[in-house]
Amino acid sequence: MTTHDETSLTPWEPPLAGTEVEHLLGALDRLRATFRWKADGLDAAGLSTRIGASSITLGGLLKHLAAQEDYTFTAKLRGEPIAGPWTELGWNGSNDWEFESAAKDTPAQLYAYWDGAVERSRATLDAAIENGGLDQEAHVSSPDGVHASLRRLVCDLIEEYGRHTGHADLLREAVDGHVGEDPPPGWRPSA
Repeated sequence: MTTHDETSLTPWEPPLAGTEVEHLLGALDRLRATFRWKADGLDAAGLSTRIGASSITLGGLLKHLAAQEDYTFTAKLRGEPIAGPWTELGWNGSNDWEFESAAKDTPAQLYAYWDGAVERSRATLDAAIENGGLDQEAHVSSPDGVHASLRRLVCDLIEEYGRHTGHADLLREAVDGHVGEDPPPGWRPSA
């Protein structure tokens, strides 16, 4: 069950009074939408803009978060090799690959990686919740054999988006002065 509602003007807005699942998925979808809004509609120059000595770019963040979506709900949840386009692209599992390789991708490719990964994640997450809820055991475990729950994976992805949406705020403002907390009502990705 997802809070993503295509007919609403603000489908990313979490419920004011919902279930735990609705709140967690709503928080994740709000961060996804805010991040995508911050990265939306840019050309190659905008997606490769850096601030100071940091090597982080909006293009790198798009590719990184796309890979994290697939990694979380494929490798961590199900114990399967990472899905999506990653093996064909040369994904090597390092923490820097997405950031370093994004400069070689076109804006259309970067947006497609992220959009496709989020679509796959929503479907996988909805099915997992329907078939076992947030308490179900994920494949990933600590060195002492304690397995994470699906709840933990969702919370970890929320944290990942929170961190990188903050980066996106700064980067987008540096690109063209675009600021704001949430997408405006009715916003949809342009690319």
